[in-house]
Amino acid sequence: MLRIRKATERGHADHGWLNTYHTFSFADYYDPKQMGFRDLRVINEDRVQPKKGFPTHPHRDMEIITYVLEGALEHKDSMGNGSVIRPGEVQRMSAGTGITHSEFNHSGSELVHFLQIWILPEKKGVTPSYEQTFFPDKEKRKNLRLIASRDGRNGSVTINQDVNLYAALLEQGEEIAHAVPAGRHAWLQVARGSVAMNGHHLEAGDGVAISDENRLLITGWEKAEVLLFDLA
Repeated sequence: MLRIRKATERGHADHGWLNTYHTFSFADYYDPKQMGFRDLRVINEDRVQPKKGFPTHPHRDMEIITYVLEGALEHKDSMGNGSVIRPGEVQRMSAGTGITHSEFNHSGSELVHFLQIWILPEKKGVTPSYEQTFFPDKEKRKNLRLIASRDGRNGSVTINQDVNLYAALLEQGEEIAHAVPAGRHAWLQVARGSVAMNGHHLEAGDGVAISDENRLLITGWEKAEVLLFDLA
């Protein structure tokens, strides 16, 4: 069973400095039918204007993944981490018992475009932690590269939940096949470009909830970047 979440149906807010789209209910956008999928709770697509950003704010008991598509996002947090996240890098924060952090676009001319993803942890009250890893494009070309997992295998960042997150880059006509293990579910998010999946055409910003499907065939409709979540 496939349930398509069209980009045009997402929640949207334009704050001037921030243009944001919410796949699931978030902040002032609330839809009781869109509260997440399995342990996937938030996919926000954010564009932050030059010299703007999110001031220091708190989080707790959430696994937070930041995936930058364009530009550079500066990160600072109460654990003492300070970094810049660029395309190809994946940042993971386990908020656990509580952290504060800020995110800022220091460029004077370029916006920063990124996805922020929240995953519910398998247990509350863990010690907060941070991780950031670079994944070269060559590892994602026509390939589902594991970028986050519970056990951190294959160099992926480690999250406190039974979720495997993959990223892939596809040129027009290229195909990737993926087997969904029995009893598992999946979510496909098109970060940019467009693809076909099991006969359905998907544009940038579209997402698909996948249950009771044992095989996915993802084909580049045009040059595309996708994220695939394997979920319990």
